[in-house]
Amino acid sequence: MAHEFTTLTLEIERGVATATFYRPDKMNAFNRAALEDMLALFDRTDADDAVKVLIVTGSGRAFCAGADLAAAGAATFDYTKRQQAGEDVPRDGGGRLTLRIFDSRKPVICAVNGAAVGIGATMQLPMDIRIASTTARFGFVFTRRGVVPEACSSWFLPRIVGISTALEWCATGRVFPAEEALARGLVRSLHAPDELMPAANALAREIADNTAPVSVAVTRQMLWRMLGAAHPMAAHRVDSRAMTARGKSADAREGIASFLEKRPANFTDRVSAGLPDVFPEWEEPEFR
Repeated sequence: MAHEFTTLTLEIERGVATATFYRPDKMNAFNRAALEDMLALFDRTDADDAVKVLIVTGSGRAFCAGADLAAAGAATFDYTKRQQAGEDVPRDGGGRLTLRIFDSRKPVICAVNGAAVGIGATMQLPMDIRIASTTARFGFVFTRRGVVPEACSSWFLPRIVGISTALEWCATGRVFPAEEALARGLVRSLHAPDELMPAANALAREIADNTAPVSVAVTRQMLWRMLGAAHPMAAHRVDSRAMTARGKSADAREGIASFLEKRPANFTDRVSAGLPDVFPEWEEPEFR
């Protein structure tokens, strides 16, 4: 039975899926239903070959204003209350989400339309390209709530903005404007509010209309996973395996033919059929 979204909407048009957080009266505050919706979203877009790019944005004044503190009050971050059987340590829900985004087979564009605080900021980090409205605000506010950064952000954030900026933002917990997010490299570009989604869609169209989906999926994993490699030889091994697998594909032949014939390419390989195994040494660590 297909998952029914209750906290977001999903639209798909010409290869571009747009997921919009839709709890505007709550500033799109994140709750358990939102987590389940987001996990189901990435399962759906990965399985749908009609989707070549995913855009994630928010409705109303916020992208996502963080955890829904009103639901559980002071116990919001007491993970022992949601510990699952067999778990030595209760799993952080934000981490479950960012790990799922990390594994996405489709590129993800984050269009930050307004306030993005707490999980609203950390969930963006494994998304591939972030653009923002000039009215957006960001905050890694965890230390001001007596907790710590979650959603694997201690891995993602320093790799995106550097350790000094990551420590400053997380230690102070202050909310900062879109201009600072741009200057420090958290977002790619800023746009007037009514120009944000057209900019996101133009970027998505550049990918959807011109590239081979399987090649994009493999490339995405190559770049993300090599961030943790100890030596460039690891990248050389992966590059060699990937080029061997893709170089003999129908897509590679079509890519060359379309270039020589000066016409748009028609790539036929499908992500749902599986990706070449170019990471035989890489294993996902088990949660304990």
